Amino acid sequence: MTLSFPNDEKFGLTNQLRRAAVSIPSNIAEGSLRQSNKDFARFLEIAIGSAYEVETQILISSDLGFITPEDLIELSNMLNEIIKMTSRFRATLL
Repeated sequence: MTLSFPNDEKFGLTNQLRRAAVSIPSNIAEGSLRQSNKDFARFLEIAIGSAYEVETQILISSDLGFITPEDLIELSNMLNEIIKMTSRFRATLL
C-alpha cells in the first residue's frame, strides 16, 4: 500500500506505517519464545498496541488522500480481525 505514497513521505508516514506493521508479527514471535504465559501475554499486548498504531496511520493516510476509502475499509477490517484474534489469544494466557 505504501508504494503509492508520495516520495516525500518515504521517511515519514511510509516508514512509520511499515515499522508498526512489522512490529505486530515480530512481537508475537518474540513473545512465543518467552518462558511464561505472563511474558507472552505482555508481548501480545505490545503487538495489539502496534496494530492500533497502524490503524491510526491508515486513518491519517486516508485523510491525506494517500489511500482510497475502499482500501481504508478493507485494511481496517483486516486489522480489526488481527486485533480480535490476538486479544482472544492473549485472554487464554492470563
